[in-house]
Amino acid sequence: MKTEIIVIGDELLIGQVIDTNSKWMAAELNKQGWEVTRITTISDGAEDIKEAISSAFSRVDTILMTGGLGPTSDDVTKPVLCEYFGGRMIFDEMVYEQNLRYFAGRGLQMNQSTRRQAEVPDVCTVIPNPVGTAPIMWFEQEGKVLVAMPGVPHEMRVAMKGDVLERLRRHYGDNDAILHRTLMVFRNTESGLSERLTDFEAALPPFVKLAYLPIPGVVRLRLTARGNDEDLLQKTLDEMVEKLRTILGDDIFCDEDMTLAGALGKMLKNRGLSIATAESCTGGNIAHEITAISGSSAYFNGSVVAYSNEVKESLLGVPADVLAQHGAVSKEVVEAMATGVKQALNVDCAIATSGIAGPDGGTPEKPVGTVWMAVCCGGVVVSECGHFAGSRAYIIERATQRAIMMLIDMLCGRSGK
Repeated sequence: MKTEIIVIGDELLIGQVIDTNSKWMAAELNKQGWEVTRITTISDGAEDIKEAISSAFSRVDTILMTGGLGPTSDDVTKPVLCEYFGGRMIFDEMVYEQNLRYFAGRGLQMNQSTRRQAEVPDVCTVIPNPVGTAPIMWFEQEGKVLVAMPGVPHEMRVAMKGDVLERLRRHYGDNDAILHRTLMVFRNTESGLSERLTDFEAALPPFVKLAYLPIPGVVRLRLTARGNDEDLLQKTLDEMVEKLRTILGDDIFCDEDMTLAGALGKMLKNRGLSIATAESCTGGNIAHEITAISGSSAYFNGSVVAYSNEVKESLLGVPADVLAQHGAVSKEVVEAMATGVKQALNVDCAIATSGIAGPDGGTPEKPVGTVWMAVCCGGVVVSECGHFAGSRAYIIERATQRAIMMLIDMLCGRSGK
């Protein structure tokens, strides 16, 4: 099944809110073996919504839509859909009673605006929303399906997993499977890997595809198999992964699709190691990445966000004369931060950063984007200086990922290679 996603909201187009819905939806549809061919973001305007629907239906039979279902005047999706599919608005007692319970359970009173949430087009099938007041609506016309869901991410996800995906599967009788395997590869460029894998790609079965997904310092290799025999797909992917292991050897450091922090956490957990971070310019972002992984309490002890020199001295034990002689953004200081937090929090491994994220604070000797990073494990300490260009947020993110990758390199015996 091919589908398109339409995301509605002026707030998305002006950058006030980041669209996380379409990414999540596309991933869930892909797990079902359904292909997302296009994602469109549009305003809350009635004509834009109708034009987007007509355009999408000219290409696919299924549209998943989020946004514009709230109770305020700027939420026009519901009446636009009613007009588009040739219906009229009616009051749905089931939705109303459910919303009354929703408000009562929170000790709130329903106002007139929220009462209008129970008004729905008579040409749709209403799917209850157990975690919100906007009903999910299923429209069918001439063999095509449109499902309208709330733009609130939590509500949309509950709807998708709770009802929408199963209804789509029953509607289309789609039994094809799609399976993925992802390998994360060290320090190979995308083009370099492509040359190494030319013969491998040429010998792939027609139902298996290989994709190269680069991020700084790492390339993810994703194998995708499609078909109606899931056992055959799984067996074939297992064989292809073993062939890749033979070709790439120790360049493969993780055999799952996850973040670098997730890959690091897996290594630490498997080896029974603990970690802490000492962060200046990254402001706790490395700790955030690590603790975003479920189960990270098994290996993460804590973090010291040491922005001032006083904190570097008092909590991390960085000598005052080292700070005075070399400055906070230096090899000597960041290595002392790493060993200091390792000792202070009694862990096996540590990551430390100190730099200038900007946009101010740079000097000719140490311009904005200069970041010293250090990692240590056992008695070994490794440091390097990165020079990252871009916004403050981008510099922090690049430094975060590079510092995490440094510890992965160390744990895999590749530091300095």
